[in-house]
Amino acid sequence: MSEQVREVHDSEFGEAIRSGLVLLDYWAPRCGPCRLQAPILEEVAAEVGGLAAVIKVDIDQNPAAADAFDFKSIPTLFLLKDGAAVRQFTGLQRKETLVEAVRQAARA
Repeated sequence: MSEQVREVHDSEFGEAIRSGLVLLDYWAPRCGPCRLQAPILEEVAAEVGGLAAVIKVDIDQNPAAADAFDFKSIPTLFLLKDGAAVRQFTGLQRKETLVEAVRQAARA
């Protein structure tokens, strides 16, 4: 994991999503598509670093954070604005899709 994409645990989850734009990735090491999403998130973070924080939550290790939002499968990503979900993505996502969503949310 790079400095641009941060792994967040239960104890720091609330603070990490409280303000600003956050792209939140719910994932698990056992999930193949989740592992494919990781390098894409690195690219997204490099491109939108000034607009949004990019964080990852391992749902197997952080059950409280995993219960914060309703989702059925992984990977699931949420775009949050001041702690509230403004968009949800299920399954492997392209860099361009995520970058555009962050830019749109930043303009709103």
